[in-house]
Amino acid sequence: MTRSEPANPPRTNAAIIATEQAHTSGVYPKRNIALVRGVGAQVWDADGVEYLDCTSAQGAANLGHCHPAVVAALNEQAQTLISCPEIFPNDQRAAYQQALVAALPSGMARVFLCNSGAEAIEGALKFARLLTGRTGIVATKRGFHGRTMGALSTTWEPKYREPFAPLIADVTHVAYNHLDELDRAVNATTAAVLIELVQGEGGVRPADPAYVQGVAALCRERGALLIVDEVQTGFGRTGRLWACDHYGITPDLITLAKSIAGGIPMGAIGIHARFGPLQPAMHGTTFGGNPLGCAVARAVLHELTTTDLLCQAALKGEYLLGKLRALTSPKLREVRGMGLIVGLELKERVQPYLIRLLEEQRVLALPAGPTVLRLLPPLVIEYAQLDRAVAAIADVLDA
Repeated sequence: MTRSEPANPPRTNAAIIATEQAHTSGVYPKRNIALVRGVGAQVWDADGVEYLDCTSAQGAANLGHCHPAVVAALNEQAQTLISCPEIFPNDQRAAYQQALVAALPSGMARVFLCNSGAEAIEGALKFARLLTGRTGIVATKRGFHGRTMGALSTTWEPKYREPFAPLIADVTHVAYNHLDELDRAVNATTAAVLIELVQGEGGVRPADPAYVQGVAALCRERGALLIVDEVQTGFGRTGRLWACDHYGITPDLITLAKSIAGGIPMGAIGIHARFGPLQPAMHGTTFGGNPLGCAVARAVLHELTTTDLLCQAALKGEYLLGKLRALTSPKLREVRGMGLIVGLELKERVQPYLIRLLEEQRVLALPAGPTVLRLLPPLVIEYAQLDRAVAAIADVLDA
């Protein structure tokens, strides 16, 4: 019995959508366009229609699509060595670990490399329990940290959590930006406090500086670790390399993913120097720290730290926020953001605007809760493209 030759890939929007619908698990609500190519902030569907991508592939392409440095590193390493589990030291991994630690907030000394943001959160929760001997985790309402069991336990949205209850024990959720609630929740059983410095899916809500300083002080006072989730805010998204840099804090553990490797699946946990190396075999992953991901991630970090992309993100973010705040639609409640993570809170549900009207304008965006439109444009987006996005949003709000 011989195996049949693989079928040719479908080549039109309709054919691709039909093929995926026939075979996919069904867990993803799908848009009605099939993307097949991208450059910078632009993507094209299978029928040749161009779109302005203000999602950065859900924040995974801060350098834009097919950035030359990412493509070059990917091609070179793919011809050298792709897989190498971390039980064997590797040149690309060693170089990236060294470079990442040097770039992390002062005081971070070690990293655990994995494959995604949810995995980074899972590892950080395990490390917090291991390092403190405690079990309690305090997270925030509206926080989103992933969908694996531990990460899901710390995610707030009930519709994500409730179908899988019971989740891990000893997780408490408190109001974001309210230090008094945190003060009552953190005690001698708390292993860690987990926060985002800008809540992404929770509505693009930046933390107040005084709140962040208070969280860090409470953790120090009560022996709980501070875990900062920078899965979405890291690698230049907020106009600094890390959102932590805006607040002047060094966490005990920092979780990273999304744009860490220019769109290649990868994640990481940064670990403070005061903990030293963890015990062998306490955690692990087959693909974490593979040479391919590390080579690309090193190229991404080099671009971010040796060019003006961080400055561009800050300036373009100010420009975009200014343009959006100048809109006078009665449907618009508030515009929030930091750098190039921007949210427009509407007075009504956002889905009809997001999927139907904005895509008709050839602009792609994301929701952030039921009433917030989220923009995550690549850092390389041009000012004319930002103007195009604002004009499309204005037209949609006037519709």
